[in-house]
Amino acid sequence: MNDLVTLKGKEVFTDSWIIAEGTQNKHISIKELINDYRNDFIELGTISVLNRESTGGMPEQYYLLNEEQAAFLMTLLRNNPIVVQFKKELVRQFYAMRRLLLEQQSSEWKFFRQQGKTVRLAETDTLKELVEYAKSRGSTNYNKIYGNYTRLANKTVGIRSIKDATTMQLNYLILVENIFKQIIRSGMDADRKYHDIYQDCKEKAIQLSNAVNIGMTA
Repeated sequence: MNDLVTLKGKEVFTDSWIIAEGTQNKHISIKELINDYRNDFIELGTISVLNRESTGGMPEQYYLLNEEQAAFLMTLLRNNPIVVQFKKELVRQFYAMRRLLLEQQSSEWKFFRQQGKTVRLAETDTLKELVEYAKSRGSTNYNKIYGNYTRLANKTVGIRSIKDATTMQLNYLILVENIFKQIIRSGMDADRKYHDIYQDCKEKAIQLSNAVNIGMTA
């Protein structure tokens, strides 16, 4: 049960689809429950209505819920082992995201964020060279290089994006991106194939991740 909550601005949300799937209830039943107690939910915050694709081809509405609304909805569901386990995990993830938001207000987090921007700019310059290097050697996928290396670095430290990073992960990301830059530079100097350079970075990423027991696995 990963990614039960999401960050939008400085607020944390879940949604009716996640709750329906996590508690093994039909989504229509969850929506009906929200509508039955609509005034109570509105007292706890705005009810945002979103759309997602459905198997029938027509968009299906679902509700975005803040922490208080989600907690209230949980009180309306009958307990069973699945529901109890989901409630516990949802509370844990809301708390973890709130703790992350608080940490990101610290001077230490902001310092490493700024340091990370500097390192990222240097790595981007190297990646620009790698793009030209790959193009000169016949690559037709050179436009994917930036995304591939960004995802690899993020995966190595265990984040989806910078907004999910703790202070420790930001610090570790600086190290990882510096190492990638060095591997890329050395690989180009040695005239290695561009996809072999990526594999070198991936192998190093696995080693680094395993060394601290976070991020990606082989």
